[in-house]
Amino acid sequence: MFTGIIEETGTITDSAEHGGGKMLRITTNLAISLRPGQSISINGACQTVVQRQDDTFTVVAVAETLRKTTLGTLRDGMLVNLERALQPTSRMDGHLVQGHVDATGTIREAQDDGVSKLFHIAFDPRYACYVIPVGSITIDGISLTVAHLNTSSLAVAIIPHTYAHTNCKSWRPGTHVNLEFDMLGKYVVRYLEHHAPTWQRPTTLP
Repeated sequence: MFTGIIEETGTITDSAEHGGGKMLRITTNLAISLRPGQSISINGACQTVVQRQDDTFTVVAVAETLRKTTLGTLRDGMLVNLERALQPTSRMDGHLVQGHVDATGTIREAQDDGVSKLFHIAFDPRYACYVIPVGSITIDGISLTVAHLNTSSLAVAIIPHTYAHTNCKSWRPGTHVNLEFDMLGKYVVRYLEHHAPTWQRPTTLP
């Protein structure tokens, strides 16, 4: 379990095919605090540390993860957002994040919006029922608030601190990002689909 508050960015220093999955070696100051078997969020995808050495750690993303996330597109030199697993005594500064990516979205537009930057992100309309205006969403592991919403896109405002300390500084139109929708919304939709006979998943927003 995570909060969506990015602790640090890391750099991909080695990546290679690995038994149908992909091995990723990441350089970061957080490595010293990790040990094999621990969970870590990489761009919002929960992965298991399999090796740690000096200032690097290694994970192996399985084929299912590569199908559902952007981890398969990571290359040497790219920045990734990192967050270690939540401790029970930690402050909940973001929102409850599982590290289970639901879908990927595409950066459609980036705008300066006063002191913040506004990113418009396109996504599959079938997921619109999981998103509400001013609700929480996780994008590349970052806990953010939905500023604007329509059936197939949403916008989030990135404050200067977040922009400086995450990989969103590298987002450009066409960049693919990992999306995890708020857990509560997913449970509500699941319940309605199975226990409310007349309810149908909406294809447009109300």
